[in-house]
Amino acid sequence: MSSSSKRCLKLLEKCKNMNQLKQAHAQAITCGLGTNNFALSRLLAFCANPNHGSLTYAWKLFQHIQNPTICICNTMIKTFFLKGEVFKTINFYTNMLNNGMYPDNYTLPYVLKACAKLHNFYLGELVYGHCLKLGFVFDIFVGNALISMYCGFDNVKVARFIFDEIPMLDVVSWTVMISGYGQMGDIDFARLLFDEAPLKDKGIWGAMISGYVKNNCFKEGLYMFRLMQMSDIEPDEAIFVSILCACGHLGALDTGIWIHKYLDQQKFPLSLRLSTSLVDMYAKCGNLDMAKKLFDEMQQRDVVSWNVMISGMAMHGDGQSALELFRKMEKDGVRPDDITFIAVFSACSYSGMAFEGLSVLDRMCNVYNIEPKSEHFGCIIDLLSRGGLFEEANQIIHRMPDSSNPSDKAIAWRALLSSCYSYRQTKLAEVAAEKLMELEDHSGVYVLLSNLYAASGKHYDAKRIKQMMKSRGVNKAPGCSSVKINGTVHEFIAGEKSHLQMEEIHLILEKLDKQLDYAGEIIFG
Repeated sequence: MSSSSKRCLKLLEKCKNMNQLKQAHAQAITCGLGTNNFALSRLLAFCANPNHGSLTYAWKLFQHIQNPTICICNTMIKTFFLKGEVFKTINFYTNMLNNGMYPDNYTLPYVLKACAKLHNFYLGELVYGHCLKLGFVFDIFVGNALISMYCGFDNVKVARFIFDEIPMLDVVSWTVMISGYGQMGDIDFARLLFDEAPLKDKGIWGAMISGYVKNNCFKEGLYMFRLMQMSDIEPDEAIFVSILCACGHLGALDTGIWIHKYLDQQKFPLSLRLSTSLVDMYAKCGNLDMAKKLFDEMQQRDVVSWNVMISGMAMHGDGQSALELFRKMEKDGVRPDDITFIAVFSACSYSGMAFEGLSVLDRMCNVYNIEPKSEHFGCIIDLLSRGGLFEEANQIIHRMPDSSNPSDKAIAWRALLSSCYSYRQTKLAEVAAEKLMELEDHSGVYVLLSNLYAASGKHYDAKRIKQMMKSRGVNKAPGCSSVKINGTVHEFIAGEKSHLQMEEIHLILEKLDKQLDYAGEIIFG
C-alpha cells in the first residue's frame, strides 16, 4: 500500500462530521481506494454512528459496491439498527440470505436485537433456527443476544436454557440473565444466580441492585449497594439512579445526600437522568427546597424532569405551585404526557382545587387529544370527592366508555369508595363497594366498608362484612411501613410485635396520645 493510501486511511479515522467524511471519501477515490473493502468498511462504520453518521450516505455508498463482503454487510446491518430502522435491518438480512450469503457471529446479534425491538416472537424463533443450523448458538456474542432477546420476550425459561448451554460465559451473559429474572419479578432466582457469578463487575452488581429496586425491594437494594462498596467496585450512573430511587421510596435522605456529595466530590457529570433522579429523591424525602434548587439549575429538561418536579409539589400539597409549573412547562414548549396530567390532577386534588383540575382535564382532552385512562379517572374522582362533589364523581364513572376493561373501572370505583370512607358517605360507599365486588375480589373493599360502618355506629353491618370476607376466603395482606434512623432501616408490619424496641415505641405513642387529648381539652374546653 502506497504512503498516500496510508495517509488517506488515517484521514478517515480522524473525521469528526459528515462534511469531513465526504472530503476524506473523495480523497480515498483519488488515491485508488474507491473499491477497497477496508476503506469502504471504515466509511460505513462512521455512517453507522448514531450521533454524527448518515444512513442515507451509507446506503448510497453501499449500492455502489459490486461484491460486498460479509464484513461490509455486517456494517450496513449495524448502521440500520443503530439508526432505529429495525424493519430495514430485517429486510437487509433477508436479502443477504436470498443472495446466498451466510451470516456470521457478528451479523446475528444485531438481527436478534431487531427481533426483540419489534417484539416479534415468531421472527425471533426463525432467526434462532438459523443460529442452530449454522452452529452459532454456543458463540458468546450470539448466545448473549439470544438470552437478551428471550428475556425481552419474557421467556426466561428458554433464556436460561441457552445460558446453561454456553460453554464459556462472560460477564455480559451473567448480567443479561440476572436482569431477565429481575424483569420477570423472579428476584430470588436473580439473587441465586448473582451469588453463583464467578466474577462480579459493576454491570452484574447494577443488574442485581436494579432488580431489587424494580421489584420494590428497596431495603435489599440499599444493602446490595453497601456490599458493592465493600467490594471496591465504583458505581456507575445506572447504579446511582437505582439507589436514588430506593432512597426516595424509603425516605433514606442521609444516603441520598451522601450520594449527592459523592457525585460532587468525584466531579461526576450530572446527566439529565441523574439530575432528575436527585430531584425525585429530595422531593420524596421531604426536602422540596433542594429539589426546586436542583431543578432550576438543570441546563436541560425533558418531560420526565417536569413530571418529577410537578409530582414533588403535589406530594407536598403545593397545588398552586404545581399548576404554575405546569403552565411554565407548556410555555417552554414541552408537550405534557399521561403522567404529567396525573401529577397535576393529584396536585389539584390535594389542594382542593376542583375547578382548576377540571380545566386541566379539558386541556388534556381537547388541546393535547390525550384519551383519559383509568389513572386519570381515578384522580378526577378523588378531586371531585375531596371537593364534596360526590354526585359529579359518580356521574364521571358512569360516563366512562364501555370499552374500559374491568380493572380500569375498578380503579375508578376504588377511588370513589376511598373518598366516601374519608367523608362518611355511607350510601354512595355501599354502591361503590357493590360495584367493586362485582369487578374484583380484593380485601381493601371489605376493610374500607367495614371500617366505614364501624365509624358510623353500624356495628352489625361492620360484623356482617367481616363475616362475608371470611366466608369468601378473602385475606387481608398486613400493612407495612419503614423508617430509616441512623443508617438503619426499621420495618413495621401490622399485627406483629417482633421489633426489639416495641415496648418503648408503645410507651412513646401512649405519651403522645395523652398530650393530644390534653391539647384537645384546652382548645375545645
